[in-house]
Amino acid sequence: MLGKSDLVRKVAAKAGMTGAKATAAVNATFEAITEAAGQGEEVRLIGFGSFKVSETKERRGRHPRTGQPITIAAGRRVSFSPGSKLTDAVAIKKPKARTV
Repeated sequence: MLGKSDLVRKVAAKAGMTGAKATAAVNATFEAITEAAGQGEEVRLIGFGSFKVSETKERRGRHPRTGQPITIAAGRRVSFSPGSKLTDAVAIKKPKARTV
């Protein structure tokens, strides 16, 4: 698992910056994405993926302990769709067939 502190270390190493500057950059990136999503905006990072906010309708559910029916309020939910570069990075690469 890659946590936030690990991400900061990798950003610092790849960008050739101090840990403090990398922390500020990572925090600023997360804050910008959070603010945009909080306002209902889509955040599209070409090649990496998109964060999209969708509205959910009020629906019926059940209380997990008691089994009693409950109403779940309408709300907003954020979803992430991976981009092509991210999808390719995690895809299992099959060896090419050899031709004789």
